Amino acid sequence: MAKQVKLTVERREVTGRSAARKLKARGIVPAVVYGGREKAQPVQLSRRDLTTVLSHAAGENILVELEIAGEGSPRMAMLQEVQHSPVGGEVLHVDFHAVSMDEKIEADIPLEPLGTANGVKNFGGLLEQSLRELTVECLPRDLPDRITVDVSNLNIGDSIHVRAIKLPNGVSAQVQAELTVFSVLAPIVEEEPAASTATAG
Repeated sequence: MAKQVKLTVERREVTGRSAARKLKARGIVPAVVYGGREKAQPVQLSRRDLTTVLSHAAGENILVELEIAGEGSPRMAMLQEVQHSPVGGEVLHVDFHAVSMDEKIEADIPLEPLGTANGVKNFGGLLEQSLRELTVECLPRDLPDRITVDVSNLNIGDSIHVRAIKLPNGVSAQVQAELTVFSVLAPIVEEEPAASTATAG
């Protein structure tokens, strides 16, 4: 399951670079909530709170319950994009994508191998991962933070395709079933130089 957290945010009345610099000086991160049935809403939140959430996240997909000051009911959203400063990596801006808990969403979920392929362990093969993320569709509450695939039975020349991946209940892949995810390649053998034959003289 994707991590679900609560964040308190405030409405952001003033936008622009000058306003963003002033917020930064106060330890505040500008953000925007978009999507859903309402228009995009500028908000702001504590950098400390955001850093805490990001540091405890297992994957990239974080489901957030946004408590917006002055509004009665919270809004559910996905943490869509976090913009970092190229110098120092400080968070500059955050995009939240509003979601409805009873409407399906699409998301890219990291794929990770589980175990060591037999062809790698016993025959010196090389495990190749052709697909790093899998696009899936599901309700927000069913969103996995990662998908692990058991590769231990793969031998030299074997492959695992999208169709063979066991997905959690309520989750469906949104890519071609024939796409290769993992495969085990034969070990690369360097050719030895042919021995020169001495000619009898």
